[in-house]
Parts: sequence; C-alpha cells; structure tokens
Amino acid sequence: MASADSLTVPEAPALTDVPLPGPATGLPAGPSTGLTPAIRERLAAAARDADVSGEPDRPALALLRESGLLGLALPYEYGGTGADAHGLNSAVAQVAQVNASASIMLFQHYAVSRRILEHGSPALRRRLLPQLARGDWLAASAWSETGAGANKKHLSTVARRTPDGGWVLDGAKSFTTSAGLADIYLVLAQTEEPAPDAAPDTGYGSAGQTFFLVPADAPGLEPDTSLRLTGMRGSATGFVSVRDCHIPDTARLGPIGAAASIIAGVRDSGATLGAVSVGLAEAALDLAHRHAERRGLLAQQAVRHRLVEIAGEVEAARAIVERAGRRTADDPGIATLQSKLVASSAAERVINAVERMLGSAGYVASNEINRYGRDARAVALMGPTNDLCKELVSLPWNS
Repeated sequence: MASADSLTVPEAPALTDVPLPGPATGLPAGPSTGLTPAIRERLAAAARDADVSGEPDRPALALLRESGLLGLALPYEYGGTGADAHGLNSAVAQVAQVNASASIMLFQHYAVSRRILEHGSPALRRRLLPQLARGDWLAASAWSETGAGANKKHLSTVARRTPDGGWVLDGAKSFTTSAGLADIYLVLAQTEEPAPDAAPDTGYGSAGQTFFLVPADAPGLEPDTSLRLTGMRGSATGFVSVRDCHIPDTARLGPIGAAASIIAGVRDSGATLGAVSVGLAEAALDLAHRHAERRGLLAQQAVRHRLVEIAGEVEAARAIVERAGRRTADDPGIATLQSKLVASSAAERVINAVERMLGSAGYVASNEINRYGRDARAVALMGPTNDLCKELVSLPWNS
C-alpha cells in the first residue's frame, strides 16, 4: 500500500538502491505484449463474475500484477518493459477482449505512469516508478468531478499552500476508475485563479490547475465504490474525496498551474481509449464466428458476407488505433482523438450487428454480447468523452 512518507523525497536514491522487478510471468521475454492463454482465461472468468456482482474486480487486478503488464509503460531503467504507445494500445486491446474493466484499470495505470515519467522530479521518478513497474502499486487518475463538466473546468477541488511549504487538498472526485483499488491517485486541483492573460484555451482543463500524487493511505483521502454502473462493472469506478488532506510539495507533479498543458500533451502520446473499443469489437466478432459455426450458418452466403462486413469494421478500427500508437500522422494528437471517436463508434456498431445475428440467443441476459454492448457504450463516455473529442479536434478551426 502506498504511504504518504513515500512521497517525501528530498533527493533521489541511487538507482542501485531501487529493487527492480524480475521477468514478467505472464509475458514472453522482451517487449511483447501477448497474454498467456491461462491468464486470458482467468481474466475472462473474473469479468463474468464482476459483471454479475458489480463489485470491484480484485481477481483481475491480481492477474494484471501477476502478468507483468503493469510495467509496460515504463523504460528498463525503472524495471519496466519499455513498450511504446503502439505496444501499450496492443496490450490494452488484448485485455479488453476478455475483460474490459481490467483494460480500463490498465490504461489508467499506464497514463499516470507515463505522466510521472515525463513530468516527475528525478526523486519522484526514482521512488515511484519501480513500484509501478513491478505492479506493487496501481495508479489511477482522479480528475473528474460533479459540476466541472467533461472538459474539467471550474473545479471545486482546491489545493492550498501550508506554512511548511506543503499543500492541503479539499474536494471530491467522481467517476474515478480503480477507486479503492489504487495505491496512488493523480489528483487534479485548482491552486490559483486563472490570470487575465492566461494561456489560450486548450479545451481541456484550465489555467491555475495543478496535479498532485496522493497515496491511498494519505489521511483525508476516502474512496467510495457505492456507485453502480451499467457497464465496466468491475472497474471500481466510484468517488474519491480529499478532505483536509495534507501532502508535501514533493507530491506535486509538474509546475504549479501547469496541469492544462500536461493534459494537452497527453493526446500526443498516441495511447488511446480506442484500444479498449478495438478489443471489445474483436471479442464480439469472435463470438459471432463461434455462433455461426456452432449453428452451421457458415453455409449461408448472407451470413458469410455479413461477417465479412463486420470484420471490415473491426479491421478499420484496429488500423486507426495502430496509426495513433505509431504516431505517424502529421498531427499525432488529432489522430489520437480521432482514433477514440472512430473505434468507439465502430465497436458499438459491430456489437449491435452481432447481437442481431445472434437472434434470440443474444436476448438471454447471460450472453456475453450484452456485457460487450454495455462496456462499449462506457468508452464513449470516458474522458475525453466523444463529444469533447469532437470539440478538441475542431477547436483550432475557431482561431
């Protein structure tokens, strides 16, 4: 469990003092992101159980830790695997094929890990990243809150300086993935009022906001997983409050008031929630093939042709996510946003088409196509939401 003391780091320890993780047990050697069949099967079973119970998928998290996947986003220097954005998207898609809730937890862990790598002080990186790479700690983002909108403006969560140079956080976050499971949270807070000559609107976040890394056991931080979702039911998506939560200045990530610029840079990374949608679309297509084979429907030309059309949608979604991950577009940030829009919409169309193919079989509550549909809808609502993605893509046209 993360400790508040772990963030009090006056200077970086020598790298040799940091125990590095051993080889990943669920992955082949090297930067490959393939899941072993045994872990895939166990992740799938955990997804079915969590969808029924609505409880946080702790078995899936244990499997992510066991597999070594949590270290993919970090370089070898910190005990990670050194995967690029394409590798991260591939891993997320593979996990989403069998357990979409686990893939969202994984995606958030990658996102926070990379932000620490890019913006953390040397001391913070040396202290935190090996633990995130080993999977000892799970990281989560706590950005959203009621009333701030999808673009995270007008935050009510505030951070105030204390006489000893630290900070005290007060506020509440909503729709936080891995609430109650994470060992450390990246909390977005308002630290100062935006100046009249603040930087131009980036469409996401606003001037005067700052990121803080808050350990799960910090006094004043309280998770609440009473929220019951229709989809992603095992993702432990809930509320996180920070009340009179004191943290040292070493827990600050990036300059004071610079959170909006950090957020704006995230989209350039090529890591995309569209990867979750690709995994769900692939799972639905596989389900359709199994159904057609089991029922002897592949002898019908109409069925074969419909499967070809559905496969084309999946292939197109996979291609745009791969393009985002490889960062080969003229504007990688726009490509990342478009990849989420295109892939999430494609996944919903694919799942709807497969559900119609299944006929009455798809109308049975226990059929996995229903979980795929609910999970796919959730991706469109995750930050940046699809509507906000459209705004971020089109915002430069107003300038």
